[in-house]
Amino acid sequence: MEALQNFLEWLGGYVWGAPLLILLGGTAIYLSFRLLFLQVHMLPMALKQAFSPPKDHEKDHEGDISHFGALMTALSATIGTGNIAGVATAIVSGGPGAVFWMWITAFFGMATKYGEAVLAVKYRITNDKGEMSGGPMYYIERGLGIKWLAVLFALFGVLASFGIGSSVQANSVAQAIQASFHVDPWITGAALTVLTAVVVLGGIQSISKATSFIVPFMAIVYVLGGLAIIFLHYDKVIPAVELICRSAFGLDAVVGGAIGTAIRYGVARGVFSNESGMGSAPIAAAAAKTDHPCRQALVSMTGTFLDTLVVCSITGIVLVIGGLYATSGDTGAALTSHTFNDLLPGPGGWLVTFGLVFFAYSTILGWCYYGEKCASYLGGEKVVSIYRIVYVVTVLLGSGVNLGLVWAAADVFNGLMAVPNLIALLLLSNVIVSETRDFIQKRRSGELH
Repeated sequence: MEALQNFLEWLGGYVWGAPLLILLGGTAIYLSFRLLFLQVHMLPMALKQAFSPPKDHEKDHEGDISHFGALMTALSATIGTGNIAGVATAIVSGGPGAVFWMWITAFFGMATKYGEAVLAVKYRITNDKGEMSGGPMYYIERGLGIKWLAVLFALFGVLASFGIGSSVQANSVAQAIQASFHVDPWITGAALTVLTAVVVLGGIQSISKATSFIVPFMAIVYVLGGLAIIFLHYDKVIPAVELICRSAFGLDAVVGGAIGTAIRYGVARGVFSNESGMGSAPIAAAAAKTDHPCRQALVSMTGTFLDTLVVCSITGIVLVIGGLYATSGDTGAALTSHTFNDLLPGPGGWLVTFGLVFFAYSTILGWCYYGEKCASYLGGEKVVSIYRIVYVVTVLLGSGVNLGLVWAAADVFNGLMAVPNLIALLLLSNVIVSETRDFIQKRRSGELH
């Protein structure tokens, strides 16, 4: 097992090496220019669309869940341990400048997330149950006509869901509760398994309802806690932002010359957190009730904005203000917890613990939906029930075992998911641009509101 883990860790380092990061970044920049930086001038409309209650006529649109429900389902999988542990890891490994490159990655990644959703809605199908099915596997097959590449994406998606979606997240919850409350991980695992089964066995409607409550609640509580720290230490905010910017270009005396490392970890952790280009979020977008692919695409785009430019930014600024990344020897969630507790004694550490628990649980729910859609593409609707049972079992198993091997495998399959998706985005970029022009023209003519 150790040899296999070492191999997967080596392979993961290769998969997440310069070629993939360049492909991710290059695709995001290319789409940003082709879409005339739509993520800037159409962001207000996108946010309004995402958080406005559905109008009567919108309830009759083709789809399974609301724009908000689709966004929350996608955010449930993206706002997770990466926002707490991932940011801390990036700063420890790449210095404060990594936060700046996370911002850059998110800015351009909004165009990628938009393009994914456009294609997901355009090429979605209605399955045997009358539900919407969509995502990279469908726009690769129906848009490009490359069936084997679509099958590869779906296979990588199923395998990744058992790792980063269930086992890893369950383990994070169990370890956090054990550290704070001294509860045996298997007890936590059993409770988490029941809570997961109750929701996921009900399908997308049940997942959407759960995430529509959990995600806003956990995000608001965590953000308010972070903002409280920033307010209490307001005199250190500008110096912290200045340090982030200087370090990003290797201009800080402490991390001078580390610009390459800052870029590497900032881009990698930024993508890991918001999943722009990974191909997972468009699976949720495809289920949305909408009258045009671009309308849901704009809503999906806000997911990257909220995940990285809001939540990750708050975590990053708090960590830089605290300065423990340079002295404590901690990393990951432990560093974030200690920093929050140091800057906000009492509730700070608890805030991170509960944030981690809720973040991880919502990620479990979101990734179950991604995995089952990939499974149904490979084996039909008959395999969905089997997939859900296996998924729930991996939640229990993941709670109490050593996940070194699972982490390594999840990293590999997560990265491999991105490759077919990014190829499709580049080859179908003309479709994305054409649909965007059609949407803008119809809104100007009054055909669409």
